[in-house]
Amino acid sequence: QVRVVQSGGGLVQAGGSLRVSCEVSGTPVRIGGMSWYRQVAGKEREFVAAISGVTSGGIRNYTDSVKGRFTISIDNARNRMYLQMNNLQHEDTAVYYCNVRRWNTDFWGQGTQVTVSS
Repeated sequence: QVRVVQSGGGLVQAGGSLRVSCEVSGTPVRIGGMSWYRQVAGKEREFVAAISGVTSGGIRNYTDSVKGRFTISIDNARNRMYLQMNNLQHEDTAVYYCNVRRWNTDFWGQGTQVTVSS
């Protein structure tokens, strides 16, 4: 059974940095299908970043608004995924979700609030 538990996030001033983490059990993160999404109240959940499996080169993809500021990474030894967020802006305020896709099924973390004050 796949289980996804998030940690991190919080409150930061504009221009600051935060990291959100995702601990995965039941499936190895190294095989890919790992991504981050975010959602603002009243809006649809949107894609933020994804990373492919190690055998596929660990290719990273980002939505345009976070390119150059956010970095997605995985730790194979700890079976975790991270999203390092630098130069945070007010518009980055949202609940961030870890997503693991296995067997055409999405497994989601519980969500982590990130709030950026102006």
